[in-house]
Formats: sequence, C-alpha cells, structure tokens
Amino acid sequence: MDFAAAVKYLYGLGNEVLTLKLGLRNTELLLAALDNPHHAFPAVQIAGTNGKGSTAAMLDSVCRAAGIKSGLYTSPHLVSVTERIRIGGQEISEEDFARHATAVRAVAEALVASGEIEAMPTFFEQMTAIALIAFRDAGIELAILETGMGGRLDSTTAVNAGVVAITSIAMDHEKHLGETIEEIAGEKAAIIRPGVKAVIGKQQPQALAVLLQRCADVGVQPVLAESAPASVDATRIEIGLRGRHQVENARVAIHLAECLSIPSEAIVTGIAATRHAGRLELVDNVLLDGAHNPAGAEALRDYLNESGQRPLTLVFGAMIDKKLDRLGEIIFPLADCLILTTIDNPRAASLDTLGAIASRYARGSVLRAETVAEAFRAAVSNTPREGLICVTGSLYLIGEWKKLV
Repeated sequence: MDFAAAVKYLYGLGNEVLTLKLGLRNTELLLAALDNPHHAFPAVQIAGTNGKGSTAAMLDSVCRAAGIKSGLYTSPHLVSVTERIRIGGQEISEEDFARHATAVRAVAEALVASGEIEAMPTFFEQMTAIALIAFRDAGIELAILETGMGGRLDSTTAVNAGVVAITSIAMDHEKHLGETIEEIAGEKAAIIRPGVKAVIGKQQPQALAVLLQRCADVGVQPVLAESAPASVDATRIEIGLRGRHQVENARVAIHLAECLSIPSEAIVTGIAATRHAGRLELVDNVLLDGAHNPAGAEALRDYLNESGQRPLTLVFGAMIDKKLDRLGEIIFPLADCLILTTIDNPRAASLDTLGAIASRYARGSVLRAETVAEAFRAAVSNTPREGLICVTGSLYLIGEWKKLV
C-alpha cells in the first residue's frame, strides 16, 4: 500500500471510538506475529483523563534535550495519522508509515485467516502495532506511550512498560470506563503492575484512594508528584505549554524523567521547549484547545479569564457523547460571540442540540455554522484584530480548523 491506500484501509476499519474494542488479546497476538517489536526497547506508559498527552510531550522533549532517541505515540491526530508516531521529535514519514501499515495488515489478515482471531484488529490496535514496529526499526532508546482510553484493556498496556504514570482522572468515556470516578480510576490503575515504577499526578481524593490501593495490592511504592521532592521545582521553571494546569503535568514529567535518571539540566531545557498542538495553542489571535470534558473546560476558562483578551469569539463543536450541558455552562458565558458548528464525524453533536444548550448559558450573540469552514469565515468576520478567537470542544474540531488554515 502507498500512504493514501494505507490511510483508506485504516479508516475503513471503522470510527476509532464507535468501533472501539477494549482488550489485549488481539494486540498481543498481533505483536507476537510481528516478532514482539516492543521487546527491543524500554517504555513509559502514561494514562489519565486530562494531561496525559501534554505530559508525554514534555517527557519526549526532555529526552531529546538529554540526547535520548525517543519514540512518542499519541492519539488522536489533528490532521494526519503520521502525527501519532514521532521519532526523535519528527513525525514518521508517509513512506515509512505506509510500509509498516502494510506489514501490520498482512499479519492481521493472516491471523484472521488462521482463526487465531475472529475479526480484524481495530484501527487503534493496528495503529499501536504500526508505531511499535516503526520504533523498533528506527532503533529508538525509549518509547513514550500515551494510553488511548482507560488502561486495563488499552492496546498500549500490552507493551508492559516498566515505568508508568497516571495524570489527573476525571469523568469521561463513562460508557466504556464506568459511571463513577472510582470505576474510571480502577481502569486506569491497572497499568500499575508488580515491579513497575509508578508516578501519580494530582488527583481527586476518591481517585487517589483507588490508585493507592492498587499500588498496595501489587507491592509498588508510588511517587506522588504533587508532594514528592524533585530535583526540579515545576513552579520555578519555564513551561513551554500554556495554562496553570500544566504545572501539575510538568511535575509528573519531572518525576518520570528522574525515574529514567535524566539530569536536571535536560529536564529544565526540555520542559521549556515542549510544544503540543491543539492544547492552548496560540496562532496569531486564534487559540486552539481541544477541551472536551468538564475538567478540560475549566482549565480553558481559567486561562481565558487570566488572559483577559477581548472581545472573545468562541467557536464550539463537540461529540454527542460528551457532557455538553456542563461544557456549555463552563465556557459559553465567556463568549462575546458564540459560533456553534458541527464536525464531520458520525459522533458529532447537532446544531439543534448545541443551540438548546447555548440558549441556557450564552450571554453574547450566538451564530450557527453548518460546517467548520463556515464557522471559520464567521469567526474572522466577527472578531477584530485585537480580539481573540478560541476554537474548542473537540480535538476533531481543531483538526478540521487546522486543515482550513
């Protein structure tokens, strides 16, 4: 397959969330048939509801500052699937991606044909395998893996990373992970296994209790990033990512780096140099932030209140399975002009659904845009140069916006 064919094939496996199949068996069989690429390097696995991607990006930047050849695997992507796989800070090439995707497809089809698995591995399962063989072939020294969803049954858990971290846990993906914070924490806590080094970020009391119990059950003494002493004080260094909440993520990244014996000089340099697209990413007068759950929306609200840049145009589109009413309650009142839009995704919330929420919480003018392109034009025409456009509600929306820009 060439790159276009590889992408078409992967997308043909079904929507990444709608066809989600949590479980490790398919991934383990797939990796075994690929000669276990994850055995070629040590790995760090990072789970959590919010902050896991930012923490992974920080650690990857720290590794580069320390001269460590790292492989970074994250999700979702914004514009191209190649964004999910980075080696030494660079996206995988389309040619390499296509080559590895072809190898994974052949092995997956053989497993189905032999009856070892009943159905083709999912999009995320195959993406994980593609990343791991890319890392092996590139000769990386450390893999940094952002958990896709949960932890206990996420494909990245099949790697059996020796160092793990859990960032802030909040309510999200309840359909798959549980209806309470304790149930969700239990799914994420499962990545803490006997013999690992574990770093735990700042948590709600209920979630922390679950995580600490898991550590006790498997005989792991965790590092509590919020209170444990570190060689670098996250509050006294420059953090490349915007938002006060990034201090907590930096604390986790610092302790992970210390677990890997990375010197403090590289930690300071790497965290200052970190960039993470779509997370409080400022491009001219446009702020892109994929806040898609209440905790993320609260972090965005705090940042917008601190920045004080006005007038504020808020472009919002989200998935129907999110806590839309709560998201609207948190951020809609901030907007001088609220532009609602739909995303090209089968899970996208309709304009009528978003409009009903806006009628309860919006304080400024409210516009509707049938497409992201229409929302883009409306935002530009309704926002003076001194104002700020904030695009939020979903990373999928950020991806569509970036394609336009």
